[in-house]
Amino acid sequence: MSWYLLVLAGLFEVGWAIGLGYSDGLSRPLPTLATVVSLVISMGLLALAVRDLPVGTAYAVWTGIGAVGTASLGIVLFDEPVSAARVGFLSVIVVGIVGLHLTGGH
Repeated sequence: MSWYLLVLAGLFEVGWAIGLGYSDGLSRPLPTLATVVSLVISMGLLALAVRDLPVGTAYAVWTGIGAVGTASLGIVLFDEPVSAARVGFLSVIVVGIVGLHLTGGH
């Protein structure tokens, strides 16, 4: 169950990171509210996950999901640059996340 909470926490991390882009420096009320809510949910779920998972593993997976998800959505939503190298390095992060899951113990 902790891994599911951790993945969900990572997805909410993507939500708040993308929300920052839409909030225009936290100056737009509705996107700012959505960003803050996503941040609180993400941290809360991460806190629940580390009850059973090693904090180093959980944090690395959480930030990895956030990094890959945010970079991927940045390409789609904000027309950020895409290249074979960028996709390759994001893939390396995914491999790291899977590896941590396989060796994470829980």
